[in-house]
Amino acid sequence: MAARGVPDSYLARGEAASLRWRQDFICSYVEREMPLFADRLSPEPLRRLWGMVAHAQGGLLNAALLARSLGIDVRTVNRYLDLLTELFLLRRLPPWHGNIGKRLIKSPKLYVRDSGILHALLGIRDEETLLGHPVVGASWEGFVVENVVTAAGPNAAAHFYRTAAGAEVDLVLQWPDRRWVVEVKRSLAPRVERGFHNACQDLKPDRAFIVYPGGEQYSLGEGVEAIPLRPLLDLLRQADTG
Repeated sequence: MAARGVPDSYLARGEAASLRWRQDFICSYVEREMPLFADRLSPEPLRRLWGMVAHAQGGLLNAALLARSLGIDVRTVNRYLDLLTELFLLRRLPPWHGNIGKRLIKSPKLYVRDSGILHALLGIRDEETLLGHPVVGASWEGFVVENVVTAAGPNAAAHFYRTAAGAEVDLVLQWPDRRWVVEVKRSLAPRVERGFHNACQDLKPDRAFIVYPGGEQYSLGEGVEAIPLRPLLDLLRQADTG
């Protein structure tokens, strides 16, 4: 680590040096650090599992499929996922459950929490490569989810919402006295889709946002606001301290 806790990958002289630092971090962490936290850990399956999660960033957990792909049992997959979660390398975003008379998806969504580590696991060396990679949308979603959940503070429970009928929202923030929903779009002209409208009808949130990579905050109608990430984080910090 560099001075004042800034990682060397951030201060690297170029993209290649930054990527090399992150890839070295992944290798050393898997081979030397993680075995200190778990008995009978096999570094190579764990490294490949981490990479598989990266390729499916923001996807639903299917432990049986991961186990078959790796040639290991489901218990080992779940043990490794638990370890990655406990070490703050992986986020398991649980599904929202409530008595609303709908058939709800029950599997959690998985995110590699650090975008730089995600890109290193996928061999993405620079912004141009990222923009042409299939994971670009999921990378943006994971970046937004991680920042929003952190800014919401410990009093907010974070979930996603999805029904078998297609109602869906990326993030549900539930405080004791209010509920916000957040959808993530990597478009400068975001639109409200039917699945999001249906989810809002089910959840009846106090506020509804679509986070997009633009610079203006504006209404999309029916109580939905398009908002850049930074202003939403400011709103969340105010709500957490208010």
